[in-house]
Amino acid sequence: MARPATPTLVILFLTGCAPPGVSFLAPGGPAAQSELSHFVTITLIALIAILPVFVLVPVLLWRYRFRGGRGRYAPRWDESRALELLMWGIPFAIVGFLGFQLVRNAFDLDPYRPIDPGTAPLRVQAVALNWKWLFILPDQGVATVDHLTVPRGVPVEFRLTSDSVMQSFMVSALAGQIYAMPGMETRQFLRADAAGDYVGRNTQYNGPGFAGQSFVLSAVEPAAFEAWVADLRAGGGTLDAAAYAVLAAPSTGAAAAAALDRPLPLGFATVEPGLYEGILHRYMAPTGVAASDQPGAPAFAGAMAGHDHGGAAP
Repeated sequence: MARPATPTLVILFLTGCAPPGVSFLAPGGPAAQSELSHFVTITLIALIAILPVFVLVPVLLWRYRFRGGRGRYAPRWDESRALELLMWGIPFAIVGFLGFQLVRNAFDLDPYRPIDPGTAPLRVQAVALNWKWLFILPDQGVATVDHLTVPRGVPVEFRLTSDSVMQSFMVSALAGQIYAMPGMETRQFLRADAAGDYVGRNTQYNGPGFAGQSFVLSAVEPAAFEAWVADLRAGGGTLDAAAYAVLAAPSTGAAAAAALDRPLPLGFATVEPGLYEGILHRYMAPTGVAASDQPGAPAFAGAMAGHDHGGAAP
């Protein structure tokens, strides 16, 4: 069945507002495509109530103008059942339909819901820091900062936490936002069907470096993804407690790379086992985390070195 012309024109108009890889108005995956379809649907439904207002207001002003108007003067008019039904019935139907659409899409776009249950996803452990993103690929054994490459057409399962304040992970052209919080793990599934670079951001204010805290998610062919992993392994470097202490200090990814004397984009060939679990569990202790264990503290590197990454903090 052919699609109606009006929604198609609306979609073409909206997608011209944003370059590829930046907004859900130019979607690169199924989740963002669903968001765009939902946005267009509610916009068109809302126009049912909005357009008559813009059309009828000038008509009424002209018809019932003080001099020369042709509208019938009825000073004793006080009720019209037809108008009452029209003015209340249509908004009631619109709100009911929009409520149904919202609930249905909320379940369809559940970030914890696998996009393609029959396909094994690429697992990514993401840690929100001030002011950078750390990505660990546990199955490949590599890690990167502020840049992530994924295979096109393959679902990606993000497991997110924070080693700082609460932050919000969002790749607008692929999916909606999901929060990352200390001592908690959230999840998000997404898939990039179109090859290209997608902009990701932290959308939760977290200090003076907030405006620059973004990353690039590159979707490439599976063979190119394997080559990227091989290049990371060939580049050397281990993400251990000492290296992580530099990353965790409040700074940009470029500043961290300079402190570690590593090139950009910053990557690591190997990752110390249990590092992500140690970051997550450190905030699950019955008592609060000591100041020396906070990222950026002078004693943080030593605290991380003596920490058991496989369990909770002592």
